[in-house]
Amino acid sequence: MAREELARLTGEGDGECGGDDCPNVYLTASGSLVVQGDVSNAFVPPDGEALVEIPEAVLREAVRALGW
Repeated sequence: MAREELARLTGEGDGECGGDDCPNVYLTASGSLVVQGDVSNAFVPPDGEALVEIPEAVLREAVRALGW
């Protein structure tokens, strides 16, 4: 799946990053969420999964964008 196929829910403003390399939350066509963030080593996830960390503000922005 290409980034262009996702609806970006966060980071569209003049935030501190100003680029595509910031933590973000995206919505897929099927309604699931894709999270972009810094790799976390909090614990070892199962095969095929990964852990990422995002700031709380990014999650709050995504929730507002979804109208939750």
